[in-house]
Amino acid sequence: MDNTDNTVILYSHQSEVVVNTLENDGVCFAKKKYVLNKYEESAPIFVAAYDWFVMEAKKYVSKPEGAEYPYWAFKDLYNVERSADSKLLEMYVPIEEVIFFDMYDWNKILCLQYIGETGEDEAQFQQMVIECGIRKESDIILTNFYPDLKRQVQDSWKRLFRHHENIKQGNLKGVRSVQVGLWRLKKEWIV
Repeated sequence: MDNTDNTVILYSHQSEVVVNTLENDGVCFAKKKYVLNKYEESAPIFVAAYDWFVMEAKKYVSKPEGAEYPYWAFKDLYNVERSADSKLLEMYVPIEEVIFFDMYDWNKILCLQYIGETGEDEAQFQQMVIECGIRKESDIILTNFYPDLKRQVQDSWKRLFRHHENIKQGNLKGVRSVQVGLWRLKKEWIV
């Protein structure tokens, strides 16, 4: 991984409001209300995933006062989702501020799906879901009908952080694409 002086180069697209806040205040924190406003009717899915992330990620990097939800950034520029009303930030972030994970594992959480230890493990879980007559795997999380399966899915999400220490050390073995969570953005990190 490209890192110098215990920093890592990361890329993130952020709204003008975030960029202006950084310029004026020097630091910016993501809030739950922003996610609710952004995703509207899809917000319950994102809130379920983000709330879980917050609870677990603070075990890897302490959550500072004022932080509610993370900002997302990427090691590779081509993974950054761009929109017309946002600005690309290139940042040199202290490595101790970064929560590392595989983007593909995070996408499974956003789809409220099980993260298997292996591909075979995932296939077996999906087969069990079908055999239980569950039409959509996300119903396990979004309804109260499957408490045991819900616990199993949420326990599997802890695998999101299975690569954190390796990525931090520059070892990308088994990682398809590096995504990170940041509890805050700082003006001093921006190139």
